[in-house]
Amino acid sequence: MSLRTRYEFTLPRGYVDRDGGVHRDGVMRLATARDELEPLRDPTITGPDDPRLTIVVLARVVESLGTLSMVTAHEIEGLFAADLAYLQDFYGVINFGSQEEFEEFVAAQRAFGQAPGVSSDETPAPAGAPEQPAVAEPAVGEQAAPPAPRPGRASIEEIRSEARQ
Repeated sequence: MSLRTRYEFTLPRGYVDRDGGVHRDGVMRLATARDELEPLRDPTITGPDDPRLTIVVLARVVESLGTLSMVTAHEIEGLFAADLAYLQDFYGVINFGSQEEFEEFVAAQRAFGQAPGVSSDETPAPAGAPEQPAVAEPAVGEQAAPPAPRPGRASIEEIRSEARQ
């Protein structure tokens, strides 16, 4: 049995390069101890609570993004907030989660069209599934059912800075 060390992902929105190209599919590898320690030696990182630390660590472990074969801190900084949050969650699941947690994460993303190979505009139906009818609007006086919760973060996490402490 071999250890899986590389994982494919699809960003919710995608990185937009300077030419307007959108890059959504990528590969992240498992982090090593060095990936988490070396950025702390970077003179631009003030400590383990520095928000830039996340950027530098992700730039080390994201091996490719779309047609970009080299992903640097510049590309990670250029991600939309939803994509950065997704990569943080993905990093946590593949590095610290169980196989079951990884499978749940991927299944939840697939349900929203964000799993590898699934476009966010078009989620494929399971093989043999009947066509889904359009959702009817609620009758006057009825309330619509609340939307299903979206996988990922429940809220924006506050990042403490030393100046505010």
